[in-house]
Amino acid sequence: MNLIKTYIQNFLNRSGGYIFTATITARIFSFLTSWIALQLIPNKELGLVLFSWNIITFLIPFIGFGLHQSYIRYGALTNNNKDKEFLLSYVIKNGIIASGILSIIIASIGFLFPFKLFKTGHYLSIFSLIFIPLFLFEVIKIKARLEHRNKVVAYSEIIYNSLLIVTVSLFCYFFQENGYITALITTPIITVFVFRKEINIQLKTRIEKPSFINKEFWKYGFFGGLANVATMLLFAIDILLVGYLLEEPESITAYRYISLIPFSILFLPRVFITTDFVSFTEKITQKKYIYNYIKSYMLLFSVISIGFVIFFHLFDEITLTFFDASFTQYTESFFILNIGVCGILIFRGLFGNLLSSIGKIKANYYITLTALCINIISNYYLIPKLGIKGAAITSALLMWFTGITSFLTFVYYYKRNNFTV
Repeated sequence: MNLIKTYIQNFLNRSGGYIFTATITARIFSFLTSWIALQLIPNKELGLVLFSWNIITFLIPFIGFGLHQSYIRYGALTNNNKDKEFLLSYVIKNGIIASGILSIIIASIGFLFPFKLFKTGHYLSIFSLIFIPLFLFEVIKIKARLEHRNKVVAYSEIIYNSLLIVTVSLFCYFFQENGYITALITTPIITVFVFRKEINIQLKTRIEKPSFINKEFWKYGFFGGLANVATMLLFAIDILLVGYLLEEPESITAYRYISLIPFSILFLPRVFITTDFVSFTEKITQKKYIYNYIKSYMLLFSVISIGFVIFFHLFDEITLTFFDASFTQYTESFFILNIGVCGILIFRGLFGNLLSSIGKIKANYYITLTALCINIISNYYLIPKLGIKGAAITSALLMWFTGITSFLTFVYYYKRNNFTV
């Protein structure tokens, strides 16, 4: 218990409590924003906007061609302040250009591709304007993390989500679905303006650039984007296949809601990793420190996982009845998913990021891509036979598969010092 106590205390000393509060606040505000939009926009029009927005969310990991992801790793590894200044300037300048190119590509597709759903292309073209401000917002947060100012990260998230509620309420009231689109685009712009001093850069920087800014630097960010997209698909594919294979809207709804609580707990490892990623990346060559961090993290999340599974096993029917009384027939699937997320809580959440920390982000991508292929094959077999229980079994097994595979891959590279710093 002393190990857990020390770990939590170190987490709090790094302003982890602020990150936790900001994350909870963001989730609450996000729910309120969605609810407000639902009240002010007709369902049909809102559905069309959300369909286009969901396409954009799969592209967001590629903003700046992933340079912001390269920035946090390489920024944590360098101790030279001049290199850090050059890196920030390099990432911002090239990231804005890359995000602009991505915007042009998506806008062109929106105008030229004949989408079946009305206005989808039009909305996509407008939403493409969000890539540059979102990229700059990510860079602002990462710069603060690199400087160990997690409070600034927390404040920026709270301000962003507070502004989002205000803009959605105001613009949707007057302009309905067009107002919603305007709110989603203008909110990151306003937030970047508020924190603009964080990314003041010199237009003229020294000619020589750090040796680590090379092809591998760009590839790291690109594969980081691919890994994130593959992870998003991994979580989305279940519900898509449930709908496609069962052709029962009720099953889609049931699976969506019985998976809500298991997947919601996954914010917890993200809070710890957001707080600690820079710290353990800076010390990635100090094996004693890293092994102690791993031991502390796994002990804490093992305790959390056991408590989580036991609690919702004891109160499964009450929990599912809260959503709908008919969902109690899915208590077994609910339990399977709860067991499954423990694989992410204990293993994947940590070792996926440790792989990124040692520069093996490609491994993350290949692990997730493999899991995605297995998911499709397994669900095609299990869903027709077992219904949504089949989808739950596949998800649970793959959450443990990706977690344990990430663990074994990290140990393999780390013990052999097969990584770059």
